Amino acid sequence: MQSASYLISIVKGRGVLQVYIDFKSPYAFVALRPCWQLERDYGIAIEWLPLTLNIGSYLGTAKVDDTGKVTSNNRSPRQWQAVRYAYMDARRYADSQGLLLKGTQKIWDSSIAAIGLLWATDHARNRAALRDYTTMVFDRFWQRQLDIENAAVIAAVLEEAGISASGFSDYLAGPGRYHHDQLQEQILQAGCFGVPTFCINSETYFGRENLPIVRWHLEGEPGRIPHKAYDTVLS
Repeated sequence: MQSASYLISIVKGRGVLQVYIDFKSPYAFVALRPCWQLERDYGIAIEWLPLTLNIGSYLGTAKVDDTGKVTSNNRSPRQWQAVRYAYMDARRYADSQGLLLKGTQKIWDSSIAAIGLLWATDHARNRAALRDYTTMVFDRFWQRQLDIENAAVIAAVLEEAGISASGFSDYLAGPGRYHHDQLQEQILQAGCFGVPTFCINSETYFGRENLPIVRWHLEGEPGRIPHKAYDTVLS
């Protein structure tokens, strides 16, 4: 099991990049490929960790049918407004990458897919297999083609990615679930509360808009930190 001290030591490790994701987050989805590009550009191995969000606690819950009709919900008008804006915003980034992003029909429990990520991290023979697992889960989920709450479906994706799923069901029911649940507390204690979150060189950055700053760290922090909105300094 990973202890809290292990997690903190990774966050503080110089040059080590942690990325926290949740498969049910559209913002994590649109940040996935730029993150894999970081691995290719800088020859690094990202430490991928699941942060399983409790979206219903702050945005309420709702279910819609295949026609888009709301069949049940407990959201306020403001919560609906926030959800609609989030999808509109994320689709801008999805469209720019040629990706399909369909709104979900309910608030999903993504913990099984998250435990699959932990399994994949430990059992993938190479980075390509881990990349294939994360990409297939994200892409198919956001195309409404994958049930992330179905353990057999996640096991099948692992196998398709070239990662043996032998023993995964026992891992899911025992040490994997325990590891996942403990990790959620450790991640929150480390100051990470949303996805995608990037931790590098003792710094924590929330949101895909911080990818240029992550690149700046990976390049050795040359010059001043890249905040393009503030490039013109008023005197």
